[in-house]
Amino acid sequence: MLENNSFLRNWSYWDGRDMFEAPRAAWAVTALSSVLIFTTVVDLIGSLLVITSVFRNRKLRNSGNAFVVSLAFADLVVALYPYPLVLVAIFKNGWSLGEIHCKVSGFVMGLSVIGSIFNITGIAINRYCYICHSFVYDKLYSTWNTMIYVCLIWALTIVATVPNFFVGSLEYDPRVYSCTFVQTASSSYTITVVFIHFIVPITVVTFCYLRIWILVIQVRQKVKSEIKPRLKPSDFRNFLTMFVVFVIFAICWAPLNFIGLLVAISPSEIAPKIPECLFIISYFMAYFNSCLNAIIYGLLNKNFRKEYKQILMFLWMPRFFLKETSKGGTEGLKSKPSPAFNNNDQVKTDTM
Repeated sequence: MLENNSFLRNWSYWDGRDMFEAPRAAWAVTALSSVLIFTTVVDLIGSLLVITSVFRNRKLRNSGNAFVVSLAFADLVVALYPYPLVLVAIFKNGWSLGEIHCKVSGFVMGLSVIGSIFNITGIAINRYCYICHSFVYDKLYSTWNTMIYVCLIWALTIVATVPNFFVGSLEYDPRVYSCTFVQTASSSYTITVVFIHFIVPITVVTFCYLRIWILVIQVRQKVKSEIKPRLKPSDFRNFLTMFVVFVIFAICWAPLNFIGLLVAISPSEIAPKIPECLFIISYFMAYFNSCLNAIIYGLLNKNFRKEYKQILMFLWMPRFFLKETSKGGTEGLKSKPSPAFNNNDQVKTDTM
């Protein structure tokens, strides 16, 4: 294990219970707390809207959206526990909640991050199988199989997060007021984390979406000369929704993972050269990502947008809402995640 305390501030100390630090500029505290408060509130509301929408609307209850609900849960857990603790640390200018909360909040943060990327990978594989291998899709993503896949994702997430306790990489970082993964705890472990938990999943997701994009282009070229188009604009938007979720996740998390990889290569040389402002920005970009998925669904998917409106209407006018019923198809979990086409240019029903 390689320790490098120079990556932390010299004026911070840990006495087993509290970690305090020199006061930070008022504008910096205001900026960081404002970003995190906004992220937490939007994350809570958005994740609950996504989960409620899928369970309320039969049209949204399909195998593809099972992973969407799982992803929303991953976003929700950080808003319920770690983020509020980080806010307390910001306002108190240090960690005063004890070592147990520090370790647990860091562990939950890790579960959320790894769970998110694993669920995004699961969504990409689901779309890839549906569009490029549609003849075997129903068998691969039956109700029972889909539940097994979701459980497997979270089992792998737990297995991937537990080693942090043995490596000792969950510590308080005063720069970001968070109990989180310490990139300088172990070079080999940090490199392994970046590759297995970020680079490998991103590579798999990129492959899946590239194959889908190639098929989209091929189908669009084939239907140009036909009287009746086989690919509707709404069909393309449904696929685009999850692609945008992936791209935004990659953009938000790439800087922090890139910094971690650089630091792990040579902690003693590179770590002190990383500008503190760059590290803080990369961390809060990663935090901010948790509130974006629900917004993306609302902007790009009319079915989610419709459900958002009805749920909010219920909260605002319960009596009026009770007279309305959610209009959706009769498909259950076995229905397809989105309109798609296979290698024979077959078109399927829109259920997203």
